[in-house]
Amino acid sequence: MVRAVITGITGQDGSYLAELLLQKGYEVHGLVRRDSVLEESNIRHLVTDASIRNKRLFLYFGDITDPGSLRELLAMASPAEVYHLAGQSHVGRSIDQAEATGQMTGMGTLRLLEAIRHAGQPCRFLHASSSEIFGQPETFPQNELTPLRPATVYGCAKAFATELTTVYRRTFGFFAVNAILYNHESPRRGESFVTQKICRAAAAIKEGRQEVLTLGNTATLRDWGDAREYVQGMWLAMQHPTPEDFVLATGRLHSVQEVVEVAFAELGLDWRRHVRQDPSLLRAEEPSRLVGNPEKAKRLLGWEPRNSFRQLITEMTRAGLRKT
Repeated sequence: MVRAVITGITGQDGSYLAELLLQKGYEVHGLVRRDSVLEESNIRHLVTDASIRNKRLFLYFGDITDPGSLRELLAMASPAEVYHLAGQSHVGRSIDQAEATGQMTGMGTLRLLEAIRHAGQPCRFLHASSSEIFGQPETFPQNELTPLRPATVYGCAKAFATELTTVYRRTFGFFAVNAILYNHESPRRGESFVTQKICRAAAAIKEGRQEVLTLGNTATLRDWGDAREYVQGMWLAMQHPTPEDFVLATGRLHSVQEVVEVAFAELGLDWRRHVRQDPSLLRAEEPSRLVGNPEKAKRLLGWEPRNSFRQLITEMTRAGLRKT
């Protein structure tokens, strides 16, 4: 039975990855923040399954910034694969929590790589990178060779972690890969992210629990895909014979306005009656035209996105309804 470690296992990606690995017969070990309430998290259905918990799924409370937590996790799990998904992942929030973002997203990656290096047991390592490392790119679409030009605090922290992964691969011979993930969503997406904010608001307005949705710049463009497909891409990258970086993206841009229109139309609502713009929500520095080229992942891994943007937003909107 292959053993894998997942940091950030309670998040959107971590929960889907845990399900995928368990389906493939893995023994999964997850690092969980000490303040997490498992019964309210994305893995509550796994935590409450007596056939899995403490049999094929093992959880450890700790901190990605604490070397002791990481050493203990690696010693207990003895993993063949480590999927590093933990960190402060909200771009907007990173502006107000710059130091914490640097510690968790940047230095947390360094401490994990060092813990693996000193553990003395070879394992494969995947860092969940982000399109935010490209920030204000000069070329479109971006691929694995596009220069890094982060435009946000989060992007800077991710760029640091991405480069570290490459350095450890070249310097210490790690099987270390960066999965450069463009925006990816699902019904498990946190409510602070704009796609989920829109979908949940549309559902709440439909059911009379909310009247108005306030947004910033609805012209903002993003390359949005399905999180469940992206964790499949992560796994495929770890099975590849050689450690390489892969862009996981759809290669198609959609605007926040399109999310609004699809979500409200799905529930028979006129978005014009409910959506308002708030200038205070506008970001001073916004990444520009982040659209990925997934050709390498398709060619070497056989990976390509299949779920459409419209299907994804529709599913997320329906998931926000309380009434059946």
